Amino acid sequence: MDRDSLVKMANRIASFFEGTGTESEAQQEVCNHLRKFWAPTMRAALVAEIDAGGATGLHPLVRAAVMRLRVELLAPTA
Repeated sequence: MDRDSLVKMANRIASFFEGTGTESEAQQEVCNHLRKFWAPTMRAALVAEIDAGGATGLHPLVRAAVMRLRVELLAPTA
């Protein structure tokens, strides 16, 4: 999947969870959603894009969730 599509989808997720409880709770919800509904390759591509300094236009909530919860996000799903 291309970078722009990943960013667009991640931003929609962040917009949905933006008002969910505290900032930490919203980050956890974004992470949970990405783990539950995104393929591991999509999650890895998003993390790699952020690590490379890309993902311009990414919602700050997504960026914060990925940075804080990257180990959980990249763990295999059960």
